[in-house]
Amino acid sequence: MDYRDIADRVAGAIAGGRLKPGDRLPPQRVFARRHRIAPSTAIRVYGELARRGLVVGEVGRGTFVRAAPPLPGPALAEASGLAPVDLQLNYPVVAGQSELMERALGALARPDVLAEAGRPAAAVGTPGAREAAAGVLARSGWRPDPDRVLFAGNGRAAIAAAVSCLVPPGGRLGVEALTYPLVKAVAERLGVRLVPIAMDGEGMRPDALAAAHRAAPLAAVYLQPSLHNPLSVTAGDARRAEWAHKLRELGLTAIEDATWGFLHPGSPTPLAAYAPERTVFLDSLSKRLSPGLTVGYLVAPEAGRERLAEALRSGAWTAAGFALAAATRWAGDGTVAEVVAAKRADAAARQELVLRHLGGFDIATDPRAYYCWWRLPAPWRAETFVAAAAERGIAVTPGAAFAVGSGRAADAVRIGLASPPRPVLAQALDRLAVLASSDSLASGILDV
Repeated sequence: MDYRDIADRVAGAIAGGRLKPGDRLPPQRVFARRHRIAPSTAIRVYGELARRGLVVGEVGRGTFVRAAPPLPGPALAEASGLAPVDLQLNYPVVAGQSELMERALGALARPDVLAEAGRPAAAVGTPGAREAAAGVLARSGWRPDPDRVLFAGNGRAAIAAAVSCLVPPGGRLGVEALTYPLVKAVAERLGVRLVPIAMDGEGMRPDALAAAHRAAPLAAVYLQPSLHNPLSVTAGDARRAEWAHKLRELGLTAIEDATWGFLHPGSPTPLAAYAPERTVFLDSLSKRLSPGLTVGYLVAPEAGRERLAEALRSGAWTAAGFALAAATRWAGDGTVAEVVAAKRADAAARQELVLRHLGGFDIATDPRAYYCWWRLPAPWRAETFVAAAAERGIAVTPGAAFAVGSGRAADAVRIGLASPPRPVLAQALDRLAVLASSDSLASGILDV
């Protein structure tokens, strides 16, 4: 029998519910005996199932059925009749935000302004847009040179442009061992290989970065120094200075993603201030304001500005004219600052809910962050917990979504705190706490 036929049978068992997310497949030698096939054929069957995204292998533990892949919208079953709660998406909205944003949009409604805003925007924007952007990006005594600011359609486009500019197809991009899932998707599309770099309590370890580069040269490195997603860690000044030293020593350029840094008003000085010639600084308005009306910002090294602008143009990643005009007005009339202040207070209030409902568990977070990293209690596995939470109407993100490389992902989940109303979030956290304490539900092992 062809190995693909056997894989189809296992896939059918998964689709039919006879094998559920978190169920462990037997060892390959047992599977081979049971199906009267050669061990090499069993290896190919398991490889085919992994290629289809149906199972995941964990070193030292075995092969497990994965949770269902994410659908275009939340697909949650809730037997109790309670409304589904999505703690995967993480877009904060605060009361009064739309009214504040409306002020600038009203000013844009004049025919002469609309005519200007309706034109395609250049990667370099306008002098006024660059000056306003520099004000938004300024922090901790650092303010970027407006002439080095470029504009993308959003944060994703900014990341894609920076990676495509710095890393050739087939090249190696160093990232934290747990990284933003969007970077994984961008790298796959661009044909870039991600290299996981070991972390500690302040993010990527400089010595591990040097070791990875010396083992096989990296083209660039991607970092989240402030409120790392998903761990919430923030690197101190000494660590940032050490990174800058390593970048110069190794001849590397860093992509510094500061998307969530606005929540941390006392965050250390950006890496871009320590090594401006070796850093592409990224940010956007997606989390500050709205993912639908946003722009992405890039602060380029002086010598690499034209190459980065060309990457934005050639990839069609530049900002829309209307969005850039609106963003410039929101920055200038105080809207951005007002909404940011409200979101800082909102994030702090949601972190208090985490402490209240999940305080007895192993939670890694920051009191200013809009997410937390939950190391699940034994014997829970991340995929099993995600599936069990979904059955109770709550969507959370498994640790594997952030892990880079083929090693075993942590038995952890990320909880996004931003999207549901606070009372709904409190109820969801309480239900998750009850679920995590029910270790009788944690093991789901079924023979194939």
